[in-house]
Amino acid sequence: MANIKLDAKNRSEFGKNRTNKIRKENLIPAAIFKKGEETLPITISARDFDLVYREAGYTTIVNVNVEGKSYPTIIKEIDRHPFKNQILHVNFQGVNMNEMIKVEVPINFIGRDEIRVQPSMFNAILNELHIECLPSEIPESIDIDVQNMQMDEIIYVKDLEIAKNDKITILVDADEPVCGLSPQQEVVEEEVSEASAADVPVVGEETEE
Repeated sequence: MANIKLDAKNRSEFGKNRTNKIRKENLIPAAIFKKGEETLPITISARDFDLVYREAGYTTIVNVNVEGKSYPTIIKEIDRHPFKNQILHVNFQGVNMNEMIKVEVPINFIGRDEIRVQPSMFNAILNELHIECLPSEIPESIDIDVQNMQMDEIIYVKDLEIAKNDKITILVDADEPVCGLSPQQEVVEEEVSEASAADVPVVGEETEE
């Protein structure tokens, strides 16, 4: 398991003006929350968090060091500005390394653009898997090689390698489909019959009764 660290400072001042000032200093207001404990408001470096998030995503443990005390966490929620390239707030979920935790792990379909059976249509049905395990057992992603899938083949949750890991409980039905390969549907264009020029009335021409 990667040992990812992030330095932070306690945050004691609140309100819109103070929050805006924090962001202008290239810092991000954030918080660590944990069941049964008070929420801990903090500030973190925007640059440092960007590097940490690229490596950790939402599934890897991040040890947030708040002025000398380390808190094992996972990144739970990122609040972004609707149109600026700016993170407004980050929530970290504090974890107990000896207690089970429920997380959503992303599914990575390897080779989906190089599928050998063509023409075909690849269908991704699940893009993440809901699991429960100890924090140290959380996989970064679930990789599925789909390059050699056969026509009309379906991969189910029970077919995944992670389903064989007795340290991880999958919180999705084992018979739930994850992805499939089907024949590519041809788009049939309806032929529009061209009206005969003789059938088109000429403007000003009277029709015989």
